[in-house]
Amino acid sequence: MVSHEHKDGSGTGRLLCLLLVTFVIGTDDFIIAGVLPAIASDLQVSEAAAGQLVTVFSITYAVAAPPIAVATARWPRKTLIVGGLLVFAALNLLTAFAPTYGALLVLRVLAALVGASITPAVFGMAGRLAAPERVGRAMGVVAAGLTVSLFVGVPIGSVLGTTFGWRSTFIAVALLTVAVLVACVLLLPRLPGAPEIGVRRQLSILSRPAVLTCVMGTVMGASGGLLVYTYIGPITEALSGQGGLMLAVFIGTVGVAGAVGTFAGGRLTDRWGADRTLIATFTVLVLATVALSAIGLLGRGTAPVWLVTVALAVYGFAGWGFNPPMNTRALSLAGDAGTEAVALNTSGLYVGIAVAGAVGGGAITLHGGIGAVVAASGIGLVTLVVMALSVRLYPSSIGENAPDGSPFRASA
Repeated sequence: MVSHEHKDGSGTGRLLCLLLVTFVIGTDDFIIAGVLPAIASDLQVSEAAAGQLVTVFSITYAVAAPPIAVATARWPRKTLIVGGLLVFAALNLLTAFAPTYGALLVLRVLAALVGASITPAVFGMAGRLAAPERVGRAMGVVAAGLTVSLFVGVPIGSVLGTTFGWRSTFIAVALLTVAVLVACVLLLPRLPGAPEIGVRRQLSILSRPAVLTCVMGTVMGASGGLLVYTYIGPITEALSGQGGLMLAVFIGTVGVAGAVGTFAGGRLTDRWGADRTLIATFTVLVLATVALSAIGLLGRGTAPVWLVTVALAVYGFAGWGFNPPMNTRALSLAGDAGTEAVALNTSGLYVGIAVAGAVGGGAITLHGGIGAVVAASGIGLVTLVVMALSVRLYPSSIGENAPDGSPFRASA
C-alpha cells in the first residue's frame, strides 16, 4: 500500500514534479509548430514536410502508448519515470544537432516512444499517491502540465527559436528535462509497478466495454473539442471579422480558461465523482460550441469581440476540464490495469486530435469557419449522448464517497 500522507507537504512536491514531467513532454511535443518555418529553411525541406514532424510524433505516441504501458506495467514507477527522462533529455540534445531532415524525423519518433512510456505512468502514479478523496485533484494537477505547456512552453520556445535559432529550443527542453529529472530523483517515492496479473489478463481488462467506451468518449470529445482550437483562426475571423492581434487575445483566453478548467475539473471530480463531472463538463462544452455556432450563424461575421471571447472562455474551461474526470474514470474502471487504461485513453486523445484536423479541414473547405464550429457542435452532441449512456451502463467508483472496496483503491 502507498501512504497518502500530505501533512509534511511532500504530497505537494510530488505532484509538482509530476506536473513538470507532463509540462516538459507537452512542450517537446507542441514546440515544433512554433519553429516549423525555421526548420524547413535550415534543412531545405518544404514547410509541409516539416509539418510531418508533428504528425509522426502524434501517430507514434498514439500507437505506442498502450503496448508500452502493458510491457512496462511491472517496472518500478520511479525507475521508469527517471530513466525515461534521462533518455528524453539525451534525445532532445541530439535533436538540437540533427544534421538532416531524416535524422530529425527518426529522433522525433524516438522521443514520442519515450513520451508514450512516461506520461501514462505519471498519471497512474499521481492517482496512487493521492488520498482517495483527492484523486481527481491529483489528475487535474498533472493534466495541467500539458495545458500549461501549450500556452506557456510553446510560446517561450518560439521566442527562443526566433532569437537563437530552432536548435536552441531543443537544447532548452533538454536542460529543463534534466532539471525535472533531478527534482524527481529527490522528491518522488519508490513505488512498485502493478501486481503481476499477466498480459492476457491486462488485455482482457482493457477490452472491457466499460474501458473501451471511456476511450471512445475521449476520442469523440477530443475530436469535437479540439477542432475549435485547431482552427481557432478561421473560426474567430468568421465570427467576429477580427484577426491579427485579436487572434492572440482569443488564443490567450482559451489558454487561461483551459488551465483553470483543468484544475477545476480535478476538484469537481473529488466533490461530485468522475462520472457526474464528466457529464457536466461535456454538457458545458457542447453548450459553448453551440453558442459559437449561433453567434456565427446570426452575426454573420459582425459579432462583438467580447461575446466571442466569453464563449471561447467557456469553451476553453470545459474543453480542458473533462481531462481529469476522464482519466480518473479510466483508472477506476480498469483497476489493476489502470495505468494501461490511461495509456489507451491518451492514445484516444491523439486519435481525436487527428480526427479534429481532418473533419475541421473538410468543414472549412466546404463552409468556412462557421461550418467548422457547427461540425464541432454536432460531434459534441453525439459525444454527450454516448458518454451519458456509458456512465449509466458502466458507472465508475472514484468520487467523493468511493467505497473502500473500489477497484482503484485495491490497486493503489
